[in-house]
Amino acid sequence: MYKTALVTGAASGLGLKLSLLLAKDNYNLILIDVNASNLEAAKLKILQINDVNIQMIVKDLSELEVAETIFNEIRDRPIDILVNNAGFGLFGKFSDTEWAREMQMLQLHVITSTHLVKLVLGGMLKRKSGKILNVSSLAGFQPGPLMSIYYASKAYMLSFSQALSNELKGTGVTATVLCPGPTKTSFQQVVSGNTSCNKIRFNMACADQVAAYGYKAMLKGKVVAVPGVLNKFLSILPRFLTRNRATSVVRKIQEKNRDVTLVNHSVCK
Repeated sequence: MYKTALVTGAASGLGLKLSLLLAKDNYNLILIDVNASNLEAAKLKILQINDVNIQMIVKDLSELEVAETIFNEIRDRPIDILVNNAGFGLFGKFSDTEWAREMQMLQLHVITSTHLVKLVLGGMLKRKSGKILNVSSLAGFQPGPLMSIYYASKAYMLSFSQALSNELKGTGVTATVLCPGPTKTSFQQVVSGNTSCNKIRFNMACADQVAAYGYKAMLKGKVVAVPGVLNKFLSILPRFLTRNRATSVVRKIQEKNRDVTLVNHSVCK
């Protein structure tokens, strides 16, 4: 009997890779993305893997109350797995960036993602079964000058997921947070050209590998999943530095990447 997984930001990047893995394991899919044409293309790719049932929902997840609108559309379908993947980033000093865009980011990363968890969790608890995978970032482990809201929102998702996982112990429901570092996807290919997966730039991972790592971690009920040995080291490095020092290091890294002004995290972490 097929179960159902809901994936946000499913049209490309990690969202699509995770959807493909779910389809291979016979999960029917509810795919949500703002890009209708890419979502249709994603559906065709998935159906080449397995003839699962796919429901597509084209929504801007940065809109107010969109989570409840979506839930009302799928209320009659029990959700066995929720993957909160959709998101984007904004580069620049907080004093210079547009508040309207930052408000959308916070709405998407914090409010909509959390609300979706809230809405599907009740059914999971009643069935004593379910898995939640929230996609955060390596950015969630420290402050990030020049991408301050992005880093802060990812820190929220990391903290929320860890607390939720603790609350869910013994219920049959698990919460996992995936925290990838830089990941090569279509966005990175455009920026860096057609170089090999591990040679675009330092510490660049393949999206397939990141998705597989996160997927396995979710199935095992692992709390925090950080793919890559170097990324694991970087995730704990702030514990050994002062907060000011860690922030200064991130600032230097960000300044080297000042030409990349927009990062859509469903495409590039």
